[in-house]
Amino acid sequence: MTDAKYTTLPQWPNAYPASGASATLKLLNEDFIVTELPLQLPAGEGEHIWLDIEKNGANTAFVAQQLAEAANVQERDVGYAGLKDRYAITRQWFSIYLPKGETPDLTLIQHPEFKVLQQSRHVKKLRPGDLQGNRFRIVLRDVTGDRDAIEANLQAAASHGVPNYFGAQRFGHDGGNVELGRAMLAREIRVRNPKKKGIYLSAVRSFVFNEVLALRIQQGLWGKTLPGDVMDEAGRPTGPLWGRGRVITADQAQALENGVAQQHATLCDGMEHAGLDQERRALVASPVDMSWEWPQDHQLVLTFSLPAGNYATSVLNEILHTTEPDRHTENESAAAE
Repeated sequence: MTDAKYTTLPQWPNAYPASGASATLKLLNEDFIVTELPLQLPAGEGEHIWLDIEKNGANTAFVAQQLAEAANVQERDVGYAGLKDRYAITRQWFSIYLPKGETPDLTLIQHPEFKVLQQSRHVKKLRPGDLQGNRFRIVLRDVTGDRDAIEANLQAAASHGVPNYFGAQRFGHDGGNVELGRAMLAREIRVRNPKKKGIYLSAVRSFVFNEVLALRIQQGLWGKTLPGDVMDEAGRPTGPLWGRGRVITADQAQALENGVAQQHATLCDGMEHAGLDQERRALVASPVDMSWEWPQDHQLVLTFSLPAGNYATSVLNEILHTTEPDRHTENESAAAE
């Protein structure tokens, strides 16, 4: 076992040369617009009401609480496919389990931070991950730096994708959830709350994945397939979401992943004993239909789609350095998982 502590997140490397440019992200809520791409649309009948909601300045959990109150149900009866940022304008589907009685018209809800655009019935509850992905429109303000360098990285990201890192939001404030997860797995602390336990396990698992991806980039292996790699359906190499079960990579890929696991033995052994099963995640995030424009000096507007579980910040980090106003201390997910 290693005695390593995880008090700060490492600076994981980029795939492309740093542009040296910087910009302000989310100065206004309308600078970050996210539209959920659903797996399916409601069928018009069933025991669940599905709501198409646009929110502005509210996080997903808060909206779920408000819906439960309006429909007079328990919060557990409200479902959604993914968390969306608070400081943004986002559109996503929610579901409410209401099998009996009259169907309330929830489009009549009046709230300054969200509105119900439409509602319909469906046969199933929305659960985390029940989405294709998300469409982003991002306005970057106060852009400074070499525009040619920015353009070069934009072209590279659009053509070859970006490292599919889990975003910093995954790891809690200052990465603190990784250390809490380590302490939990090392049995230095006891976590009784199932939700917190899940958050800490997720942070630890994501951290190990990022470490594998970072090592491949450091070794000059970005965009390359190694002997023994496991490919996804799109033909992209994958990295480990650690857990119990046989490691399915081989040769050079397996040696690299096992080396990272040995460096983080407390985390990996703990995840195996916590009951997580081995899974795989693509090492490359590929923005779809990516385009950009410079509507005025020092302003860059990006649009692109990403599959579920991919982070918009992973795209931005390859283009330039962004900072947000100080109010942004409780982002849920810039991937809008």
